[in-house]
Amino acid sequence: MRAMALTTQAPASQHPLVAIELPEPVPGPGEVLVAVEACGVCRTDLHVVEGDLPLRCSPTVPGHEVVGRVIGHGPGAGRLPLGTRVGVAWLYASCGQCPYCRSGHENLCTAPRFTGWTEPGGYAERLCAREDFVYPLPEGLDAEAATPLLCAGIIGYRALVRSRIQPGEPLGLYGFGASAHIAIQVARHWGCPVFVATRGCRHQALAREMGAAWVGDTFEPPPVALRGAILFAPAGEIVPAALAALDRGGTLAVAGIHLSGIPVLDYQRHLFQERTLCSVTANTRADGAALLRLAAEIPIVTHTEAFALERANEALARLRDDEVAGAAVLRVGAA
Repeated sequence: MRAMALTTQAPASQHPLVAIELPEPVPGPGEVLVAVEACGVCRTDLHVVEGDLPLRCSPTVPGHEVVGRVIGHGPGAGRLPLGTRVGVAWLYASCGQCPYCRSGHENLCTAPRFTGWTEPGGYAERLCAREDFVYPLPEGLDAEAATPLLCAGIIGYRALVRSRIQPGEPLGLYGFGASAHIAIQVARHWGCPVFVATRGCRHQALAREMGAAWVGDTFEPPPVALRGAILFAPAGEIVPAALAALDRGGTLAVAGIHLSGIPVLDYQRHLFQERTLCSVTANTRADGAALLRLAAEIPIVTHTEAFALERANEALARLRDDEVAGAAVLRVGAA
C-alpha cells in the first residue's frame, strides 16, 4: 500500500517524508482495518516530523485525523460492520488500568498509545485502529470536511472546557488555525463574543469572516477583559500577553502538545486575582463524542485545503509557514 513515512526528523521545508510501499496491515485483537479516504494534516504531525516530539518508531507514518471505512476485523472485533464510516483520532488506546483511566481521565493515562506517533497513522491507504476508540460517522458527512473535527475539533472543544468559559462570556483565541476555526463556531453557538489575536492577514480575514467580535495582532490587547482564553499557537512568548488580557478569575488554556519557552511571569500582573494557567492534554473519548454531537447540531463548517497524499511534505511546510487558511487535508482513497 502507498504511504508517506518518516525515518529521519528534519524541517518540513527539507521534505523529510518519503513515499514508500508498505505491506497491508493486519488487524490484531480488538482492532479494525480501515481504508483511509482522507487524513487531516495537524500541527502535531509537524511536531513529530520536525523533532519537537521524539521519534517513537521508525519508519513513522504520521496522521491522526482519519476518515475511512471499516474493511476488516481482528479477533474479538465486529461491533462495527464492514463498510461502516469511521473517524480515527489521536488517542489510539489507553491502558484502562491506571488510576487515571479508572477515574475517567484516560487522556492522562500512564501508558497511552497514539495514532500517527506510536502507531502507524493515516498518511497511508490503510491503517489499523482499536475498534473501541474509533468514532462511527454519518454517511452523508464529507470525508475531507470531517477530518479536522477528529483532532483540531476535539482538542478545541476540550480547550474550551478547560478555559472554564460560560455561555455569553467573552473568550479570547490566540492563533487562528485549524483548531481555532472550529472552536469559534462552538463558542458563538454558546453565545460568547470571541476576540481573536493572531498574525497573518489570511488568518485574520478568516476570523472576521467567521464572526469574531474583534481581530487584532498577536500581542495587541483586546478591548475587553476576557473571562477565558485559549492559546493555540505553539509560542510560549504569547502566554504573558494572554494572561494579562484575562479578567479576574479568568483562565488561559494552552491547547498544544508542544510549546516553546514561556518568559518570566510577573505575579501581580499575570497571575494574581486568581487568574489560572492550565494545559490541555490529549482527549477522552467522551470529548470526541461531545464534539461530534455539537458538529451535527450547530452544524460546524470546516475550511480545508486539499493535497494529494504524495504532497504531504508540501502540506506540512505550508502549515509550518502559516499559509493554510483553516486546515490542510490529504486525499488518500476513494469515498
